[in-house]
Amino acid sequence: MLSETSTATVKATLPAVGAAIGDIADLFYRKLFDAHPELLRDLFNRGNQASGTQRQALAGSIAAFATHLVEHPDTRPDVMLSRIANKHASLGITAPQYEIVHTHLFAAIAEVLGDAVTPEVAAAWDEVYWLMANALIALEERLYAQRGVAAGDVWHEWTVVSRTEDTEDVATFRITPADGTPAPAFRPGQYVSVQVELADGAHQIRQYSLTGAPGAELRSFSVKRVRDEGSPEGEVSRHLHTRLREGDRLRVSVPYGDLVLEDTGAPLLLASAGIGCTPILAMLEQLVAEEHRSPVTVVHGDRSPAGHALRAGHLALAGELPDATAHFWYEHPEPGQPAQRSGLVDLSDVPLSPGTHAYLCGPLPFMRAVRGQLLAKGVAASDIHYEVFGPDLWLAQG
Repeated sequence: MLSETSTATVKATLPAVGAAIGDIADLFYRKLFDAHPELLRDLFNRGNQASGTQRQALAGSIAAFATHLVEHPDTRPDVMLSRIANKHASLGITAPQYEIVHTHLFAAIAEVLGDAVTPEVAAAWDEVYWLMANALIALEERLYAQRGVAAGDVWHEWTVVSRTEDTEDVATFRITPADGTPAPAFRPGQYVSVQVELADGAHQIRQYSLTGAPGAELRSFSVKRVRDEGSPEGEVSRHLHTRLREGDRLRVSVPYGDLVLEDTGAPLLLASAGIGCTPILAMLEQLVAEEHRSPVTVVHGDRSPAGHALRAGHLALAGELPDATAHFWYEHPEPGQPAQRSGLVDLSDVPLSPGTHAYLCGPLPFMRAVRGQLLAKGVAASDIHYEVFGPDLWLAQG
């Protein structure tokens, strides 16, 4: 809880800080990487830095946290904090790194806001930062403990057992621990971080949802190649597509992620678009294994059937459930494809059972549109869960 003195100061300065938070985030990252270039090379996603999405997410999350402290002083924005903590744990973030962030963030605040940063203002926003940082540190320590690993010690060597080309742009890799130990358990919807060494010596990290059954001996993940040549946004996916082959070694984290299927027996809607189908496939695997009997509505949007990664499995798993229907929308449909609809996902004529719980994964515009349709159909906001690939701009924007 923010102290009374700091609450008044933060409330008074929030408009000014909020208006400048984008500039603050931009300067913060420049200062951070000037002082610690190894963080950009070996920890932060260079693609997200180049596109500016990480700056947006940082700025939005700080502003959202401060706003929540002021407007809801008796609660914490636990959904946002959990999402961030899971991502941090998958990267092996540890408590001392928050000191580094604090140093450069507050230097950026002082430089951007200038004389407006009085000692009282600095103390109030310092309190905001450490409330958020300490909450994340505690959550991350708990996540490490749940996995039985020391803080930050999440990386292990894995061996690629096989590789399958699912579409022109999507490859699926099946991996097993290189030391022969059993693969760590995961919950459907979770992801792993994958670290690769690129040609310039950088060790870049990306997250990929696990597919397949949680109880299987092998773990699998699918990678969509980003074809923006010369851009850091697709440098890891290009590396994996062009270089990773059967028998190769790969550094992979233990699984994390807070979008997990809670099968309470309620009717379900599993909606995805593009490569967002990957966590949905793991959820379907679990439902089939547990012989889920309540209604399940499977929804997917893509450009074409040929570009729909894991399409055969998507359709087959839905077919194994006793009360499931599949609806696949394609911008460019092809004749003779089952469960096919034309255009963008439109749930207006898709019946949903009362009490439906929805799980969404895909591009942000898709999830916003589907969420709006679900709310219009009477699905409770608290029963709509989602996963964003990349920085979570949705949560950061409130």
